[in-house]
Amino acid sequence: MTGQAADRAPIRSIVILGGGTAGWMTAAALSKALQANGIEIRLVESDAIGTIGVGEATIPTIHWFNQLIGLNEAEFMAATKATYKLGIEFQGWQGDGHAYFHPFGTYGGPGDGATFPHRLTRAWLGGLDASPEDYSLTTQLARQRRFIQPANDSRSLLSTLGYAYHFDAGLYAAFLRQQAEARGVRRHEGKVTEIEQDGETGFIRSIATDKGDRLTGDLFIDCSGLRGLLIEDRLKAGFEDWSHWLPCDGAWAAPTPADAAPVPYTRAIAHEAGWRWRIPLQHRMGNGYVFSSRFQSPEAARETLLGAIGEPSAEPRLIRFTPGRRKRAWVHNVVAIGLSSGFLEPLESTSIHLIQTGIGKLLSLFPRAGCDPLLAEQYNRVFAREMEDVRDFLVLHYHFTAGRSEPMWQHCQSTAMPETLAYRIAQFKASGRIMLTNEDLFRDASWFAVMTGQGIRARDYAPVLDAMPDAENLRHLEAVRAAVRQSSERIPPIA
Repeated sequence: MTGQAADRAPIRSIVILGGGTAGWMTAAALSKALQANGIEIRLVESDAIGTIGVGEATIPTIHWFNQLIGLNEAEFMAATKATYKLGIEFQGWQGDGHAYFHPFGTYGGPGDGATFPHRLTRAWLGGLDASPEDYSLTTQLARQRRFIQPANDSRSLLSTLGYAYHFDAGLYAAFLRQQAEARGVRRHEGKVTEIEQDGETGFIRSIATDKGDRLTGDLFIDCSGLRGLLIEDRLKAGFEDWSHWLPCDGAWAAPTPADAAPVPYTRAIAHEAGWRWRIPLQHRMGNGYVFSSRFQSPEAARETLLGAIGEPSAEPRLIRFTPGRRKRAWVHNVVAIGLSSGFLEPLESTSIHLIQTGIGKLLSLFPRAGCDPLLAEQYNRVFAREMEDVRDFLVLHYHFTAGRSEPMWQHCQSTAMPETLAYRIAQFKASGRIMLTNEDLFRDASWFAVMTGQGIRARDYAPVLDAMPDAENLRHLEAVRAAVRQSSERIPPIA
């Protein structure tokens, strides 16, 4: 087939290079979504090549993916040793002894999510001394180790709840592999030794492994990790380095025994040259220290982690990375998903989210065998916008750390913000408005939680609230606080 006929031919075979979380999430989703199309899906991975495997915390968008592939929550949680996650507590980001909470639910009462920050800002400007945590049912449940499923009834205070999971990424990949293989995905063991590329179109035609397999395909998904074996090593997609905004470029990870009563949230604890995570699972505690090698040596960073957690139950592992993104995540007939498309850092648990949105974009723009470059262009535009959105949210944490004076934090405070973030902060300070688009991942409650937690306060609020007298606004806030307190007391503790 040649010319237009070849361009219109359907995709018949997909090759996924790399396993781990990204590879098996992709395999599970594509096999579920495309099973009626008769497309052959094969995955190549090597047991001799390790995976990063520390992505143990997620955000609420994980529900979309689990529903897409038809996972049962109870079975998934049992198989992956998962615990509930109601948000993230940031300790020490404004100095030792300071902490604030980023909840996954909304603030205020039902249907009040976008307006509530303006209500509280108005009260603050009037002299009220109150914490945002008092008006977040999700935060109160997290603090009290309680949990209940959100309500579908938009009139219920329980509809303001949001949650995600902590889970073992290796067990999650194994669980998804079972799902994918049950739907016909074939796994090939081996390391890639040869890549065949069409000299005219630039398309990847086949890959060969050290086990003697040669796999041809119409579409290749690069899940080969930070190296980007296809998208970068072969196709030279280019990389946009964001380390001037996000200075951390390494992480030590080590497990410790599980807590007897794990809390339903992730902890992100600021240190001299980075921050430390604590992620509670059923069978262990996940620990790690994300650090900047410009301000602390890997050896000293390792000692920082061990000094904080004590004796680990396995030898600490060092992970090195450069924060940033591929300039193009889709080139010719190769789509990079997961770490091969870029990596920021795990501060807001977005790595697994970015895998699933890569999959979602691929399904919505799924090509024919000719891989129309206009589809790739749209994918790359949306991908770039999404990565920049997440980048800005992470930079918000680093830049506004007035309570820390160590060299790395002074560097972050003095480095100019991305223009997109500076504009959003200026708008919030001036008017209390959080300028979002429909495509933004983090919504009003997330931006409000982190901005106020990092010490940013608005000088004004939406004037539509002026129709309500001050006293009525204060009564409304008190009613919400009382409802949150009473509701949280009725919800049972986590068993």
